[in-house]
Amino acid sequence: MGKIIDINFAINKYKYQKPFHITNSISTDTDNVEVCVITDEGFKGYGEVAPSFRVNGETADQILALSKKSKDMIVGEDVKNYRKIFSITSKLISSPGLKAAIEFAVIDVLCNEIGIGVWEFLGGVKNEIETDKTVSIGTTAERVKEAVDIYKKGFKTIKIKVGEDINRDIDDIIEIYKKTKGVNYIIDANMGYTPKEAVRFAKTLYLKGIDVAVFEQPVINYDIDGLKYVRFNSPYPVCADESAKTRYDVMKLIKNEAVDYVNIKLMKSGLSDAISIIELCNSANIKLMIGCMSESSIGVNQSVQLACGYGCFVFCDLDSHLMLSEKTYRGNFKQIKNKMFV
Repeated sequence: MGKIIDINFAINKYKYQKPFHITNSISTDTDNVEVCVITDEGFKGYGEVAPSFRVNGETADQILALSKKSKDMIVGEDVKNYRKIFSITSKLISSPGLKAAIEFAVIDVLCNEIGIGVWEFLGGVKNEIETDKTVSIGTTAERVKEAVDIYKKGFKTIKIKVGEDINRDIDDIIEIYKKTKGVNYIIDANMGYTPKEAVRFAKTLYLKGIDVAVFEQPVINYDIDGLKYVRFNSPYPVCADESAKTRYDVMKLIKNEAVDYVNIKLMKSGLSDAISIIELCNSANIKLMIGCMSESSIGVNQSVQLACGYGCFVFCDLDSHLMLSEKTYRGNFKQIKNKMFV
């Protein structure tokens, strides 16, 4: 197999088709960093960093500042020794997005050399998955229209962002439910509620007859006791997102019986930690979903390959590329409405 001779880094700027509004954050564009690992045999593997300062403290400039260090770390290593490379990239503690992109690019170039798909290398359990699509925070009319549009396009799961105004959130979800009955709902508060607010929110919707499949990150990320309180007092399954970055975070959540689900995002953990989290959750009977940050098609491809390879995710929230204005589609998967094929 080939030895790594270089890693190229490039910033790609993308605009959102419409402002993407979550709790206390509105995004109109994103600067993503494309990573290309090159071997001495001329093969290339690609990954992408979608930096999130809100979640990880990462920026595109920070990623580029680490480019020389990243090369020094793994140039000269043979891609077939990918576990050895993962032990090296584990040092990138403060840059999990960079860790993810490099680790995936290494596996991608290895698979290109041996002529199989990454999803096959990772287990080959499925060759298709289904994604949800997200309704961001907005006016009631905007939220309802966006949800109805998603419903009409055939998506079976709608993700709804909440967390800035609990009373309006409740009213808006009731209105959305009236127009989109029959789909699954993932409600994501992005840390916007207190534990008691989260329980009131969930119980109010439950009494209205609205079934929620997953109640995601209702409280601040460091409040594990609060997350556990919501889990044991909510009629809906509770999922950790911002609270679950590394395998050590997830081990703590499991020990504290704080969650029913964990949302894995490669940008939070890297590929190697994501694999560890999968095994931890499977061992503890914790359900899994997989999400994204602001990845383009080449970045979402990383998560599609992982999801298909392991085949263990109850829900896939891989829709960021559908929100961006991308001149050229570069994902190594096909998408037809809500379905993604490798």
